[in-house]
Amino acid sequence: MKILFIEWKSFGNEDIKEAFAAEGHEVVCFPFADKNARRDEELERDLTAALRRDVPDAVFSFNYFPVVSNVCRKEDVRYLAWIYDSPYVMLYSYTVANPCNTIYIFDRELYLEFHNEGIETVRYLPMAANTGRLDRLCGELSDTAPYPYHVSFVGSLYTEEHNFFDRMTDLSDYARGYLDAIMTAQMQIQGYNFIQESLSPIMDELYRALPMDPNPDGVESREYLYAQYVINRKITGLERAELIRAAAERFPFDLFTPNRSFTLPNLTNHGTADYYTQMPLVFRQSRINLNISLRSIRSGIPLRAFDIMGSGGFLLSNFQADFLDDFVPGEDFDYYESREDLLDKIGYYLSHEKERAAIARNGHDKVAARHTFRHRVREMLSQT
Repeated sequence: MKILFIEWKSFGNEDIKEAFAAEGHEVVCFPFADKNARRDEELERDLTAALRRDVPDAVFSFNYFPVVSNVCRKEDVRYLAWIYDSPYVMLYSYTVANPCNTIYIFDRELYLEFHNEGIETVRYLPMAANTGRLDRLCGELSDTAPYPYHVSFVGSLYTEEHNFFDRMTDLSDYARGYLDAIMTAQMQIQGYNFIQESLSPIMDELYRALPMDPNPDGVESREYLYAQYVINRKITGLERAELIRAAAERFPFDLFTPNRSFTLPNLTNHGTADYYTQMPLVFRQSRINLNISLRSIRSGIPLRAFDIMGSGGFLLSNFQADFLDDFVPGEDFDYYESREDLLDKIGYYLSHEKERAAIARNGHDKVAARHTFRHRVREMLSQT
């Protein structure tokens, strides 16, 4: 098959292109600026011309773009989109129902929301790892070599200046107290997020403090926008900072994040780790790698978790229900249920080296056997 690849600055570009090629498919790249994601006449003309010139069997993109879907619908070309971001508001565009689409979502609970509404263009597909590339990069590192990092976290702290939540400076004492209460409660619960359904009593105040409106071509609610893009993001930042502080009080901790100003005793802040060249080495050379999922991810396994296991690293994650579909806790990875449980498990695995190393190997081997980009390419292209 010939695939027209919508190429933008997404994670996994080289991995998915390698997988298409390894499965015998031809890839033609179409440069894309996602700022034009909904509608852009010039981009529509260019994409139409590319489809007529290259005559692909399908178009593929990481994440979903309404402008691409509309062109594919007009040109009668199959459009495959694989979502790895969460939240992703363009999933609520009317164009999702275009019959040319097959949109893959890595979060089963979110997929079921669309399925239960009769949206047949949306399907469930977990993320993946390119274990071939990761093995080539990490292959010379021994499983028994001294580890430069004991406990590591790679990711954003969502503490950037002027984030949406901190812009809401005009809330009443009642609204701010209400937000504090539901956020504190949510932080105590893993596996279920109730923020969106709890916002009705203060929606008017939220809107006055920070106006956010649904998109003209979308069916997303204001509650969705505030819950997913403002409040869950803030909760994630608070949670990551709190758990990192707690862990660093007891164990040597290495942090890889864009925010270099986050400092603590017993913590080394290394700054950003490059996704392709540095991050896998961190995962492989850390005795424990933490995954603290963004709170807008309902049940799905984040890409970070596949990258950790695919690199041969030991994964200790918050609970996400989709793990249990494919991986066994205590055998392929492990999860924590609370702050205290996290600290207990860090201590346990740091003192049980053979068990920790065996779990890391099992996780890697299971990803290599069932969850590579080549596996996902086969699944996507075998479906109609």
